[in-house]
This record gives sequence, C-alpha cells and structure tokens, in this order.
Amino acid sequence: MTANITGFKSDQVVLVTAGASGIGLCIAQTFMAQGCKVHICDIDSSSVKQFTEVYPAATASVTDISKPVDVDQLFEDINQHYGKLDILINNAGIAGPTAAVEDIDIDAWNQTVNINLSGPFYITRKAVPLLKKSGGGSIINIASNAGLFGLPLRSAYTASKWAIIGLTKTWAMELGADNIRVNALCPGSVNGPRIEQVIERDALERAVSTASIREIYQRQSSMRLFVDAQDVANMALFLSSDLGAKISGQAMGIDGHTEGLSNWLT
Repeated sequence: MTANITGFKSDQVVLVTAGASGIGLCIAQTFMAQGCKVHICDIDSSSVKQFTEVYPAATASVTDISKPVDVDQLFEDINQHYGKLDILINNAGIAGPTAAVEDIDIDAWNQTVNINLSGPFYITRKAVPLLKKSGGGSIINIASNAGLFGLPLRSAYTASKWAIIGLTKTWAMELGADNIRVNALCPGSVNGPRIEQVIERDALERAVSTASIREIYQRQSSMRLFVDAQDVANMALFLSSDLGAKISGQAMGIDGHTEGLSNWLT
C-alpha cells in the first residue's frame, strides 16, 4: 500500500536513479502520486522509453551512473527541465558476483564497486549544488542489510554497501548545516526478479535447490519474510517529507529485523 503523506510541494523535483524498473520505478511512482515532479535515469534505453510513454508528465535520461560524462549529461537534462532539485534517491546498483573471495573475477569486482559506490558519489557531487540552491533537501541512499552484516560469497556487494553507509554518515555531517539530510535505507531481500536471480546464482554456486536458498534467506529475518518494493518507497517518502525533517545520518533497516546473513548450508 502506498503511503499518503502530506507536505510535499507541487514543484518539488525528485531524481531517482535506476528509476525505470524494480524498486526505482516503485519509488518514482510513489513520489509522483504525491504530486512531485520526477526525473529518472536508467542505463536501459528501452525501459526509459517505456517509462516516458507510461508517465508523460515525468522526464528521463539514459545514464550509466558509473561514467562521469553520463552523469554530467544527466544534470544538464535536469537543469534544462527544472533548474532545481529537492530530493535525490541513489537507487542504482547491481548484485555483483557470487563467489568465494579467491574466485572473484577482478572485472566483476570493479564493475560492482564502480556502479554501487562510485556511481552514487558521481551523482551526489553534482546534486548537492542544486540541493543547496533549493535551500535544502533530502538524499536517500539505497544500501542493504548486507551493509550491516557480513554476507558470504558476496564480497563486492557487501563492501560497496558498507561504504554507502559510511558515505551517508559523512555526507550528513557535511551537509547538515545546509539543511540537507542524508539517510540510507537497508532493505532485506526484496520480492521481485532481482532476488530470484540472486537465489538462482547462489543455488548454482552451492549445488543446492533454489527452494533451499530461498528458505535460508527468509530465515535471516525475524519475521521470516521478503519485503516489497513499496515498503522501501514508503520509507523514502517518509524521510523526504516534513515528517522526517529531523532525521539524518541514519541507516534504517527495512527487513523484518535481520538476525544475520551467515545461516548457510554447509
């Protein structure tokens, strides 16, 4: 269920990275439902095209956030459309390789770090001047419960998400005096195609059934569940609204309370 939160001005501009599908699309839809002006970026040009056809009031850019030149063009687009920015949702990321540390391909490691860590940095360094120009705003970094625990066979992903939480706290300290609050959301496993792909890869790596891996993932949560994209979108909405005006520098779990990420079959 979509949250209904008052207090959003009709001219507030929101940027959602990887906003054409999955969690990003749900976040974009949720902010649009509050009357915000939404700009999304995504690396998948066909998904961007479909997004703009379905949501003609929104705007979009085809962007690889791991490439500074693409990020520069993204902000040229935002300046051309709106000339301002109030809310940034750093959502783009990839799962990265599933492998023991000695077997991780270096290119796969670099790709994961470039997208999950360098990408949000490239985006945020361009967004902050616009947020300051607006008199403040909200930055939401989508991290993971893997940013709070160790996660076997997911070194690159885990490292990048721990780093995002470190950046969140650092940026909150840097930007607080400018009325810019910065928070990280740490979802557990989110229902959808992405977690199913991760489960399939884990099952293949461990030579066990996907059902066994899914059960292990669900056992990691006290509530024995996967969350929905809407749960993440609702928290992003809350933190960016007047209701979250005094919350900054936090890494918030949206996961039914993760007990640990190492309950693996042996």
